Amino acid sequence: MSAFPIDYAAVFQAQPGAELLLTPRFVIADANEALLRRSGRERHELIGRLLFDVFPDNPEDPDASGMRNLRASLERVVATGVRDSMALQRYDVEAPGRPGTFEERYWSPVNVPVLDADGRVRLIVHRVEEVTEIVRAGAGGRPGDRVRREAELFTRAQDLQEVNERLRRAQVREREVVLALQEAMLPAPRPVGHHRAAVRYRPAVGALNVCGDWYDLAELPGDRMAVAVGDVVGHGLAAACVMGQLRSALSAAARVADGPARALEVLGIYARSVEGAESTTAVQIVIDWSTHTLSYSSAGHPPPALLHPDGTVELLDGATDPPLGARPEHVDRPEAQAAFADDAVLVLYTDGLIERRQEDIDVGLARLAEGLTRHRGADAETLADALLVDLLPPGGATDDAALVVIRL
Repeated sequence: MSAFPIDYAAVFQAQPGAELLLTPRFVIADANEALLRRSGRERHELIGRLLFDVFPDNPEDPDASGMRNLRASLERVVATGVRDSMALQRYDVEAPGRPGTFEERYWSPVNVPVLDADGRVRLIVHRVEEVTEIVRAGAGGRPGDRVRREAELFTRAQDLQEVNERLRRAQVREREVVLALQEAMLPAPRPVGHHRAAVRYRPAVGALNVCGDWYDLAELPGDRMAVAVGDVVGHGLAAACVMGQLRSALSAAARVADGPARALEVLGIYARSVEGAESTTAVQIVIDWSTHTLSYSSAGHPPPALLHPDGTVELLDGATDPPLGARPEHVDRPEAQAAFADDAVLVLYTDGLIERRQEDIDVGLARLAEGLTRHRGADAETLADALLVDLLPPGGATDDAALVVIRL
């Protein structure tokens, strides 16, 4: 946090560049002093009005494309939540005090999203730098030279626009692939018997929408369920591919192994043949509703939390062993048990949920326990959302985070 309060409205007004704040429907929410000064407009002429009503294309120019290009850029920002820098634009504007008289102007615009806590576009910062004088200076000299240089400038600007458009289309295709991969490897859990779970995952800020963290829930014979979370070192597609292999292997092992310790032992053997799986952490718990017991084993993973109906929180840390690939062979992994009462809550997570830089892990665990106690009456879905708000930094996670919440 800042050592003193900051007046962000005053900062916006003091920006040297001309800037507008737009709603996702492109209505002008605010304008800074630089924009008012350069456009020759009063504030009341702009606020609350649609951007394109205030700054229309020149109706006398049949080739005018400034408004169309700007709208396309703003729509991309709303759709993707990603900054969009535009190529040089000719966008004529009405002369101040002379309605219907348009002046030739050139601009270098950039549109930047302002996201809310859920990652949705709340506002758009539309920043423009006028480069009219630069264009005119570069096109100076004899009339023939001016026309030729102006044509070259526009040709290069159009080429850049086409390259940017191809890059955007490639990014859209990449995003579709990433989302399909995410859905395939981390599907929403189906109800296991009459029991339901809430799951969440958040990739690190700046990463692709996939990560190396995983969760898995598997129905077992009798009124039992195996639930696991794991964390592969690294981020992005490479870590996600390793994650997919390990998740599938542990899910299969859980269905045939005699308990979670043996399932993790099988996973450890398999991990030795998977490049990039070294130092992966994982924890698995078998929930037995018929005996009201939890059997669990951990491979270097943060301890699951058991919220008892009275509000106390128990950390399941009685069976922790080194991560995959970092333990002696031919040594049995430990396994422990814990009892639970009806309406208790079991929470499994990865370290991205509780750890923060330059902070002891015990502080994060205490924060988790406090959040569980405070929201103990909530259903699994509501509790999962509340924990994300309580535990993740306001600017987003610096590490991938996965979360599983089951009301027992």
